[in-house]
Amino acid sequence: MRRLAFLLTFGLGGAAILISLGIWQVQRLAWKEGVIANIEARIADAPVPLPATPDAATDSYLPVTVTGSLGAPYLRVLVSKKQVGAGYRIIRPMLRAEGDILIDMGFVSVADADGLTFEEGPSLTVTGNLQWPQETDSYTPAPDLAENIWFARDVPAMAAALDTEPVLVVRRDAPQSGGPVTPMPVDTAAIPNDHLQYAITWFSLSAIWLAMTAIFLRRKPGTNKS
Repeated sequence: MRRLAFLLTFGLGGAAILISLGIWQVQRLAWKEGVIANIEARIADAPVPLPATPDAATDSYLPVTVTGSLGAPYLRVLVSKKQVGAGYRIIRPMLRAEGDILIDMGFVSVADADGLTFEEGPSLTVTGNLQWPQETDSYTPAPDLAENIWFARDVPAMAAALDTEPVLVVRRDAPQSGGPVTPMPVDTAAIPNDHLQYAITWFSLSAIWLAMTAIFLRRKPGTNKS
């Protein structure tokens, strides 16, 4: 009886813990889906004028319109685009009386990037979304300044390189000239949402735990595998 009580307590208690972890992940999944839905709704909102002092905590994904002249210097950020392959995000400065900012103009393939040049153009209006991407970590290589290749969008560093405010607008619509650059708008694809896989893992482990408990319960005391 002691053995039976121990196995039942250990088996059912462990399974209960694993099941509760699975339920928690299901709850986290619903929460994360709500967060993503809210971000997607914000991305698609009607654009507003750029705030005087944009803030990453409150203005991320905010749709805005900005008007100014695009400067000639630009940065190339190495990326990969589905069904296209490797290429670059083109980051240009927008010159404004209120303060210069960064514009992520979009994507250009590696082949089309060869010999790409820009000139300072006339005033235009860009519609896009504010973003402070978190793409750098301790493993991110330093930019290759000689080849003008960056390996992540580091807003403060890019702003320093182009002498602008640390504000990035990711273009979603605007006139484009001077090269085959296509918009690569903000979306939620990069936001991780692995809670369903975690829930399946915990529920699977609980099923295995219960199965093993049943096997031990069916074995007679003193039974030797050999």
